[in-house]
Amino acid sequence: MIRSLRIGFFTLLFLLAGCASVDIEDYADSEPRLDIAEYFTGTTRAWGMVQDYSGEVQRRFTVEIQGRYEDDTFTLDESFVFSDGETDRRVWTFERIDEHSWVGTANDVEGQVEARQYGHVFHMRYPLEIDINGRMISFTMDDWMYLQPDGRLINRTAMRKFGLTLGEITLVFEKL
Repeated sequence: MIRSLRIGFFTLLFLLAGCASVDIEDYADSEPRLDIAEYFTGTTRAWGMVQDYSGEVQRRFTVEIQGRYEDDTFTLDESFVFSDGETDRRVWTFERIDEHSWVGTANDVEGQVEARQYGHVFHMRYPLEIDINGRMISFTMDDWMYLQPDGRLINRTAMRKFGLTLGEITLVFEKL
């Protein structure tokens, strides 16, 4: 009985820890300061990979990004090339709300996305349908970007379904 209670208690703690999230405002005083419009204006290249729930790499890719910032509207035109030769394109349009907030849309994302930036960190969460073996599956993308002192940007995205992380995407961006 005590063993069952102990296992139940630790299971509950594990589940609650999985529900906890980082507050982006905790990074407010961190350096170097990241502003996505400043960082991505011009040409940027990224190298990335998609891993499944076990950590196995499923896909690798590169992204060429063209960014434009005009009148508080920022456009990111992303061209993906996957290691198997497949290509894809996503165009984001963000409107600056204030120093820390943006509202964005993309051609393959349903609805508006709220994004925030504090210190060296940028965060957004959005729904995205992904083709997996010919079947479209909707994931919640929990997207975090971290500017490094050398100017590179590291992006980690958890792909969630029903609250479970079923995959992760990692990218490293570099200004050209």
